Parts: sequence; C-alpha cells; structure tokens
Amino acid sequence: MNRGLSAWCNFLIYRIDTRTVTQSCIASKLTQPAQFTRVLKRPDPISSETPTVEIAQGTLVGSIANSQSSVASFKGIPYATAPIGSRRWRPPETPIRWEGRRLATAFGPDAMQQPYPPGSFYARLLPSREVSEDCLYLNVWSPDVARGNLPVMVWIHGGALTRGSGALDLYEGSNLAAQGVVVVTLNYRLGVFGYFAHPELVAESEHNSAGNYGLLDQVKALTWIRDNIAAFGGDAGNVTLFGQSAGAWSISALSVSPLAGGLFHKVIGESGARLEHRPDINAATAAGVQLAKTIGAESLEALRKLPGGELLEAAEAAGFQTNEIVDGWAVPEQPYESFAAGRQHRVPTLLGFNANEATTLVTPAFIPPDVETYTALTTTNYGDLSAAFLSIYPADNLQRSAFEAFRDYWFGWQMVTWAKQTRRAGQNAFLYYFAHSPPGPQSAELGAYHAAEIPYVFDNIQALPDPAAPDDHRLGAIMSSLWVAFATTGTPYMTGLPTWPVFEPDETNYLLFENGGTVSTAAALLQERWPFWDVVMDALRQSQ
Repeated sequence: MNRGLSAWCNFLIYRIDTRTVTQSCIASKLTQPAQFTRVLKRPDPISSETPTVEIAQGTLVGSIANSQSSVASFKGIPYATAPIGSRRWRPPETPIRWEGRRLATAFGPDAMQQPYPPGSFYARLLPSREVSEDCLYLNVWSPDVARGNLPVMVWIHGGALTRGSGALDLYEGSNLAAQGVVVVTLNYRLGVFGYFAHPELVAESEHNSAGNYGLLDQVKALTWIRDNIAAFGGDAGNVTLFGQSAGAWSISALSVSPLAGGLFHKVIGESGARLEHRPDINAATAAGVQLAKTIGAESLEALRKLPGGELLEAAEAAGFQTNEIVDGWAVPEQPYESFAAGRQHRVPTLLGFNANEATTLVTPAFIPPDVETYTALTTTNYGDLSAAFLSIYPADNLQRSAFEAFRDYWFGWQMVTWAKQTRRAGQNAFLYYFAHSPPGPQSAELGAYHAAEIPYVFDNIQALPDPAAPDDHRLGAIMSSLWVAFATTGTPYMTGLPTWPVFEPDETNYLLFENGGTVSTAAALLQERWPFWDVVMDALRQSQ
C-alpha cells in the first residue's frame, strides 16, 4: 500500500452529495446578531397548571407539550451569553439573570448556517429556520418537574458541524420524556463560527487554544444542566449524552475532553465518531490565516467586525473545512490515541450504525463508471492491500461495493472500534445495526439511510415525511424504550425482547433492527472487514 491510499480516502470523503453539502446562501434566511429574549415584564395570566420553574437565572414559564400528554416543555433557554460582537470566537460565558418571568414557549434561533439546497434529501427532514449568532439556547421536556431524580438524556444534533438545530420536529422530546426521563436538546456554534482557529485567537487565549468553540458550547450546556436540571425534575448525577452523525462526533470528542469530566455518565453514539486523524492547532491556525487572507481581513478585529452573513458566505466560497481540532486543551491529543490508551471518560456506551448510510450522502458520480476504473483506482491507491479490498468490495456490483466501502470507512469501523475500546477500558458497550427502511416511495432504493433511525429513537414516527405503517410504530416504541432503559440503568433491556448482549470484541455481537419491526440478536457483524480497516487506519495515522 502506498501514500495514494489517502487519495482513495479523499475519494470516499469528498465525493459527498453536492445536493446535500453544497450550500447556497439565502440572504433572507440570515439574521444579524441580536440578543433574543422573551421576558414577561408585567404580571401575566398563568394558571396553576402552567409549568413554572426557578433556575439560577430566574423564573421560567413553560407549557404543556401537547394535548396527549402532561409533559412540560421549556424552550429557548439561554445557557450562555450570546457569542456576538467581541465574543465571537471566545469560550461561552455564563448567562446573566433576568427580572420577572421568562416565557419559555418558543425555540431560540438556530446557529448561523446555510439551509440545505431545495434538492437535498435532507431539506425535507431538516427545514431551515431563523438563524443568528445569538444561538446558545437549549430546550427541556420533563414528565414531572416536581418528582426529582429522573434520568436526563441530552441530545446533540448532527449536520456535519455545519448545519442543524435542537428544535427540529424529529427531536421533539415529549414522547421520550413521557417514558420517565428529562430530555434536553441544544444548539451550538457551527461552521466558521464554531471551529475557526487563528494565531491571534491562540495568543489571546489563556490556554493557548483556539477553534473548538462549538465543543466548548456543548461543555457549557452540560455545565448548565448539572447546575439547573434538578429544577426540571432531573438527576444531575445520571446524564446520558446521545447524538447522531456530527452529534456522535461531538460525543466522541467530549469523551476524551478533560473539560467534560463528570458532566455525563453514559453515552449513545449513532452513526458517527472521529477516530481518524484530526487536524492539530498548527494546521487549523494555518487554515484560519488563509481564510482571513481570502476574505481580505488583516486582523482578528476586522474578522470580528464582519457581519455574520458575509462571514458565512465568504467561508463557504473559500471552502472552509469544519473540524474539531486537537488544540491541547479541549481536545488534548488525537482522540484515537486517547481511546486506545484508555484515557477516555469511562462510561457505559451504546453505539451503532445503519445498513445503507451512503444512499443519501453520495451522488451517482461517487460510483466508478466501470470495472476497469474501479479496479485501477483500487490498485493505485491501495497497493499491496488492493487484493484484500477487492475481496471485500468486489467489482461485480460497483454501486453496492462503493456504498459499502463508504459506510464501513466512515461509520462501521468507527462505531465498532469505539465499542472495542470501551470494553478494553472495562466498561459495558452495546452495539446495534439498524437495517429498517423507513416508509416512502424510495424506501427500497434508500434502505436504512443515514439518520433513518432518529424518529424511531425519539418515537416521533409522526415526524416521518411519509405515512408510517404499524411496523414503524412498533419499532419506534421498541427503540425509544431501549434508549430510555439504557439512560436509566446502563442496560438496554425491554420485556419481551431478546436480551441485548454486552459487546465482546472477539464476537462483534449486536442487536439487529430489521424491516417488519423485527428485533433480534446476532454476532460477527461484518466481522471480516474490520481487520482490513484497522490496517488502513493505522497506515493513515502513520502517514500524517
């Protein structure tokens, strides 16, 4: 195998669906930074049934989530001071108190981002909302604010660290909360606002760090939860992080960040980890300097004065790459090294990925046009490993092999390796494989696509864009119950289901979710593939 391997991985990495990833700025959707508040300045008609809580910042007035439940919801709660003006690219600060009662019945703005293009598959699942740099808000659903000691589930949304929101219908928390947990969703800074590094930022930092502002936002939100969740009936000593895609990336980073120690006690990662090489602070600051030159900003001060919408457009036009950064502080070393050495936060872990991750993430151009091209590309980039690659991903079905290679590189190896490292650190891990195809006219074509499991995890089957079948409702009830059980006890157990086995590295055992709402246990999940990717990933680490 030669250094051309990285080119093949770049082929896997960068031939992402331009309909999904290419962003076109819609100026009317972008708002300038403005403090976003909803404070009741005078007495208001609040009934005795209206949920009201007292937190460190003041009094919050929420609402009942829907007419079918008694779950209380509190939306748009600021967990940090707005990162606007001179606070752009600074660690989040503690929010100030307010006077009177704050109405918490509407979501705050999303982080600055550009909407999915209309042709993107995800545009219909993740519609664009109001965006602002003033975005550090979270939302809480509680079945009983007076009960106390309820498990807490904190959702970190996906979207490649460039898009997303804690306010989407897919993540509405009342159905999970009704099962006896407090659910929290949150926003964090994205893209150039959340992951930009520059030498001047390093110089002004007391930690000689820069670039992980979105990750620092997540830590700040978890700190806020620790200090305030009891007011909503939650137990600050029983907090489970769960997230999908970039949300799971973030959880893998939080798992190795010393700043997050003690702030969570279990993790659930869905289709995402960052165990491949991450850029270090030198690479990140060099990219920041290049972006500043492209923009024509001669100083950090000039960059901070640039209107948010202009900065967003300029970063997109320049091809700014959003990444968590090994900055020596929030992320002290390569995450893989932390996990391999057992230096991660040692907590029970539930992990998995989907059978057809690639179908909504890549274009037809991702598939080599013919066997000759596929074979030549593999030979050039894998060298001595090309025969092994072709034995796993043969040229007899180019689409299937290309899609499976994409899935196994980006998702399968990451999740299985995370599970192995969790077990080696002495903690229980549980692995799943989601192979259920959501309903819709392209169900057979798309299969269990990237993010397909989310409405089932939240039991938000009503949020599916196409009419659901009874099997969908059954699977939603099962998956949500298992996730809640894990958050409650550390064991995903449900009466009437096969016992979900603790993952063992030599067995690669897992729970399988299939069409028809079928749930079963199995072993040897694609087991012959992971040694190959171990070698590939090791070679990539050695080449950095």
